[in-house]
Amino acid sequence: MGGNSDDIFHDGVVLYNKRDYNGALTFFLSLPDDVELDNIDLAYYIGLCYARLGRYDDALLYLEQVVTAGGEDERVLQCRYILSIIYVMSDNRKLAIFELNELIPTGFKPASVYASLAYVQWLDGEVEKSISSYKKALELDENCSTALNGLGYVLASENRDLSTALAYCKRAMEIEPDSPACLDSLGWVYVKLGMKDDALKNISRAQEMLPDNREIAEHLRLAEDM
Repeated sequence: MGGNSDDIFHDGVVLYNKRDYNGALTFFLSLPDDVELDNIDLAYYIGLCYARLGRYDDALLYLEQVVTAGGEDERVLQCRYILSIIYVMSDNRKLAIFELNELIPTGFKPASVYASLAYVQWLDGEVEKSISSYKKALELDENCSTALNGLGYVLASENRDLSTALAYCKRAMEIEPDSPACLDSLGWVYVKLGMKDDALKNISRAQEMLPDNREIAEHLRLAEDM
């Protein structure tokens, strides 16, 4: 099997772009050992496929290879960002913060990076740092729905400036009207405002989308008990 790396990977990339992640993964894993290719390219694509399929432990093995290889090209930065998300999901927040702090000076997706950092800071109980990072994200992109939603949720949870929290969450909903996270956050603000009907309407919709989410279920219980 000859040709350059792009030619070799072409069919797998086509499958990946069609969102056939299982097909793409099978293609990349089945490439013969004697094929001349860039191992970092291969690790990159395999890592992305595993991440898309929710196989995060497998994804870590490959994405970390790409990051360890070094550099600041788009591919390496993308892998750092995905790693930070996986680390948060696996409750390894120190590594998540490390990767996000490595990304900040590069200018890679700055609003998203600051919003992700704010979320980790919130999980760590660093409320003021979280609020500051969310605001920084919104300075960079006033339409960053993740930051709008996150900041609204944090303010509501802290019972601070609820009218502003409501405005943030409503704006996030305008951008992502079918997001269960945004629905839940908006409902949570309404809980804090004592507006039961509005709280139930939004949180119930969120639970319909994510019936196994414990946080949404707890918010719904609190709304029903108002």
